[in-house]
Amino acid sequence: MHGGNADRRLHALLRHLEGANPTDSGDRSVSFAPTSGYSGASVFDHVVRAPEDPILGVTVAYNKDPSPVKLNLGVGAYRTEEGKPLVLNVVRKAEQILVNDRSRVKEYLPITGLSEFNKLSAKLILGAESPAIQENRVTTVQCLSGTGSLRVGAEFLAQHYHQHTIYIPQPTWGNHPKIFNLAGLSVKTYRYYDPATRGLNFQGLLEDLGSAPTGAIVLLHACAHNPTGVDPTPDQWENIRRLMRSKALLPFFDSAYQGFASGNLDADAQPIRMFVKDGGECLVAQSYAKNMGLYGERVGALSIVCRNADVASRVESQLKLVIRPMFSNPPIHGASIVATILKDRNMFREWTIELKAMADRIIHMRKLLFDALRSRGTPGDWSHIVKQIGMFTYTGLDSKQVAFMTKEYHIYMTSDGRISMAGLSSRTVPHLADAIHAAVTQATV
Repeated sequence: MHGGNADRRLHALLRHLEGANPTDSGDRSVSFAPTSGYSGASVFDHVVRAPEDPILGVTVAYNKDPSPVKLNLGVGAYRTEEGKPLVLNVVRKAEQILVNDRSRVKEYLPITGLSEFNKLSAKLILGAESPAIQENRVTTVQCLSGTGSLRVGAEFLAQHYHQHTIYIPQPTWGNHPKIFNLAGLSVKTYRYYDPATRGLNFQGLLEDLGSAPTGAIVLLHACAHNPTGVDPTPDQWENIRRLMRSKALLPFFDSAYQGFASGNLDADAQPIRMFVKDGGECLVAQSYAKNMGLYGERVGALSIVCRNADVASRVESQLKLVIRPMFSNPPIHGASIVATILKDRNMFREWTIELKAMADRIIHMRKLLFDALRSRGTPGDWSHIVKQIGMFTYTGLDSKQVAFMTKEYHIYMTSDGRISMAGLSSRTVPHLADAIHAAVTQATV
């Protein structure tokens, strides 16, 4: 009896809230007002529209352009001579092996990722004979490509390192300051690029790192600096190492282009190995997006080189606590592709051949563009195009010249004049050279 009365009271209250007649007790069904019936402001009305990402926004603008001669030089991804994305043959082979293996399952990986992938990744970047690996003082965890590896490393440092200041090169990849800021680190810059020479401001770099507080973290691009394509020489790297070790500065390497810069995996890893060889500690964020073409698989690793095996073990235990609430554990497919290739001698050799072909094509595009500008008599010294290395070139063009090239020639790039050499082909180089020539001679600075 009492239960029935309670039901009737609840029913009446609900109908009253809906605006129905509460005395009509014949209809016991409950129907809530449709969403469209709600009035008033959204709880998110205060949210302003965010600007497009300066790099990804280039592609958005490019896609809207109906011009048949449009050219996208903003995207940081390899393209073939035909302008198409490339899936490496060795990657297709690895995927076929994985598909045919009926014993494979889709269970969760451990928090630290695929163990085999981690071991092979550490060997690839540090060298198979690295004392740090042999002494078990390296901990490696699988992360979400280079971005995720940087973020996990940054979160770990924010929680467990005594210095919360990180120095990043000026300029650097646009995502770097955001990653470190959001992790709770204070971001400062050190001089890197010299606009006058379109090369390295080595003296400024040494002065800025020399005045950094003892123990500060320093972000270093392992090779093929993004966005400038300017790398220190081996002798300059040695001077940087000595300075940093003398001030106990902690190196955090971002290695997004191993093998993609020079075509040689070992040569591109030398700066990192130089720092590891001296017995000091460092962090290395590693990505397979570029060098295996696994952009969408988001495959990467974070390695932390420690003083001894005990410290490395404890560091790994804390990395798990960083990863667990962030993405719990990483995806299995991309890491399995990498492990399949790295552990097989023949597949590894095939990968290095394909990798060198990609690097060589970019080097060839540099020469074609340099020759095209020289043949047109374009004002200025364009030798930096062939001196710089890797996917990107800092052209030296200003934002007004870039805007001119977009408007008049339908060529898209970031406003700082950075272009992706991988987006060029022998067919499109003349169009770009014409545009640069016109921008330099016609667009007022």
